Amino acid sequence: MRIRASDRKLRKTLLTLLINRFASVESKISTRETRAFRDCSIHFAEVSNKEERRIRRRLLQEYLQQDKPGKTRGPFSSLWNALLARRGMMAYLPITFVAIAMFCGASWQVFLPLTDPARYQCYALLFWLGSRATALLPASQCAFLSFSRVVPPFHLLPLEYPPLTLLLFSLALLAPLPYYQLAFALLMSLILVLIYSLLLHYGPRGAALVFACYIFIGAIATAQGRFDLLPAALTLLCIIAAERKQWTGAYVALALGVLIKLYPVLLFPILFIAEQQAEGSLSICPQSLTLKAVLQHPWALLREICRWHWKNSLIFLGVLIGVTGVFALFNFQGAFVDQFRYFAQRPVQIEATGSILLWLATTFGYPLHIVSTYGSLNIVSELDGPVALSFEMVLIVGYVYTLWMQLRGKLDVTQGSIAVLLLFVATGKVFSPQYLIWLMPLLAYAGAFDRFWLLCWGAISLLTTFIFTYLYSRVTDPLLIPYVPGFVPAVSIRNALFVLLTLAYLFNWFQARQRTLLPPRFTGRETRRLYDA
Repeated sequence: MRIRASDRKLRKTLLTLLINRFASVESKISTRETRAFRDCSIHFAEVSNKEERRIRRRLLQEYLQQDKPGKTRGPFSSLWNALLARRGMMAYLPITFVAIAMFCGASWQVFLPLTDPARYQCYALLFWLGSRATALLPASQCAFLSFSRVVPPFHLLPLEYPPLTLLLFSLALLAPLPYYQLAFALLMSLILVLIYSLLLHYGPRGAALVFACYIFIGAIATAQGRFDLLPAALTLLCIIAAERKQWTGAYVALALGVLIKLYPVLLFPILFIAEQQAEGSLSICPQSLTLKAVLQHPWALLREICRWHWKNSLIFLGVLIGVTGVFALFNFQGAFVDQFRYFAQRPVQIEATGSILLWLATTFGYPLHIVSTYGSLNIVSELDGPVALSFEMVLIVGYVYTLWMQLRGKLDVTQGSIAVLLLFVATGKVFSPQYLIWLMPLLAYAGAFDRFWLLCWGAISLLTTFIFTYLYSRVTDPLLIPYVPGFVPAVSIRNALFVLLTLAYLFNWFQARQRTLLPPRFTGRETRRLYDA
């Protein structure tokens, strides 16, 4: 096996491993090195010798870099390698720092009555106690809810969230009522550490540290005050399970994510296609894009329906219907109808990509005004309906394109999920700052932290934090926020970067979809080779 002369240490280690393989002298080297070589050797039967040598060399380089940090030169190499390690107290130092910084960043709103956690407290108390629970809270805290009659317990469900979120909201009720928001922040911190731990164990080297950095620069003021970390964690669990062919666990995790927040339902077709392709029940689309091939492939797919695996999809639907049905026994409209109607009726939010078009339209005689409805600041204009509809069409086209690319074998389940979420945020009627949290664990898991990603995603995160923490606090009247100097330019630049990043990922500009090496711990059940091919 040829190895460049400059890599003498790697050549010596690899030679030792090869000798050990054929001579079975395991006492010559450690068990960890033997296991590393065995991991590097799996799945190589299908590749050429040249590619095998290159991949094995890269895996061993990561192994030596990860497990022998003391050999790396440099004044801060020991600290750096300890932070990048997959175990040990030092490995959790970055997320500890980020969690403390998050408490500091959100401390000013912990005891305010008009924050999102205060809204969650209203929902939880009114569900368990009924409308009489409003007497336990400040009068302004539940003013967003209007009652035409007395509401009994178990009947009031969240307007904009799936009903299972009440379970999450109720956990913080174990603390005294004045400390509800503090307890909720602690709960989100635990979920943050869970995501970090998952990336340490299952993500590529450095993924957990990058995730902590992404949270620090892009969600330091929102992560503990929103519950988006939980569906993000469930989505990450779904992807990790899917890449290891643990299909039932992947579908259950996705179903729980949908029951907490609706957006993970977009990943269901991605997961279904990945399962069928991995099980050999779905043929990959022809690489030729001729009209004949495009027209013939749907009929070929229909002929394969009887071979598709439906059990896990039925489990997914069963979990959704079963859990939602329990709440529907008390309030059918609140369990099934209200949340969809809520999103269908809300106008374009001031930070959405479509809002830029509405601001530009004012120069052509289409005035707008700002209203505070649906829990956000929104734009009302003659063109808000057509603009929202046009972006929905773009979402549908992009979604179909993503599925088509996955059917052709161009996207794996992780890449397809990231592409769909990027599309959804870029074309949605709402661009809340916490939406970045949906993508951060998946980007870190996919290894999206090369120079291109660090520059683009870092700029998007910094601008989002600047808009939310600084520009939103410049005026006391919320309706004047869009008129703060610099607000519209900052939102426009941030959204333009996000659209550019979405297009780059869809069309693989700048190699944006390139995956980073995952830990060499193969089980033989992965849906793809866990290395860069």
